[in-house]
Amino acid sequence: MRPFSYERATDAAGAARAAAETPGARFIAGGTNLVDLMKLEIERPSHLIDVSRLPLADIAETAAGGLRIGALATNTAAASDRRVRARYPVLAEALLSGASGQLRNKATVGGNLLQRTRCAYFYDPAKPCNKRDPGAGCSALEGLNRNHAILGASQACIAVNPSDMAVALSALDATVETVTPTGAARTLGIDDVHRLPGETPHIETSLEAGELVTAVVLPPPPAGRQSYRKVRDRASYAGGLFSLAIAGSRMALGAVALKPWRARKAEAALAAGATPADAAETELADARGHGRNDFKLMLARRVITAALEEGRA
Repeated sequence: MRPFSYERATDAAGAARAAAETPGARFIAGGTNLVDLMKLEIERPSHLIDVSRLPLADIAETAAGGLRIGALATNTAAASDRRVRARYPVLAEALLSGASGQLRNKATVGGNLLQRTRCAYFYDPAKPCNKRDPGAGCSALEGLNRNHAILGASQACIAVNPSDMAVALSALDATVETVTPTGAARTLGIDDVHRLPGETPHIETSLEAGELVTAVVLPPPPAGRQSYRKVRDRASYAGGLFSLAIAGSRMALGAVALKPWRARKAEAALAAGATPADAAETELADARGHGRNDFKLMLARRVITAALEEGRA
């Protein structure tokens, strides 16, 4: 662990301003991702801004009939909230499928949204990784890439986003509220928060330097069923090989790209009368494996088809 300075934020705008003005600053709340990365010296912040005591943990009704979930609400609190369970079961299911109970008790909604990839090469400083060291190369391209991307990847990076929660939020068409270093409030669509790798996989989100996530806002619940299906090697505390969130007529895929993958092609195909199998084929037409993860192509088709057929039964 390298030395760092520390401050406790007293308001969101001040925290954002301090982060933008202080080189090497990072926000910390639950710390379930950042502290691990600091121990491995992948993250080397010179200054930590503790936002955990800001009043951003409430879950409240919105005037539009949705819910506003504060960024500091824990994953456990969000998953167990009776309104989330009753009106947004896909989100509750996604949250409960991630990590362990102990981690969910500490991890925050904002931190979950912005957690970094779990790619083994990213976590190994001895191996080249463009996310850690831009221009170094991507070890996963020819390496152990069983868990890696089949959509939206590039020669610079084939890692996947690890958040189950974000996949459900994409299917729910959620928005993300932030405060910028100038103190201005900003709202982004959930699908605009994360970026695909392109040639700059180290630039992971569309947030400005110092911008602080303050809440996730859910629109009114969609008509129709909601479900979250996750395929993984073991029943708990395991990253997904593939996941699928369904919220009414909307769908999003997880563990296939460096961001939650909104399945807009499949949605359009279904709206036009396509069968579940044809809709899956349409969405995955551009999917590509990289050797050890080729099985994901068939896995994704089968899970999407089965989930959609189950919904029609």
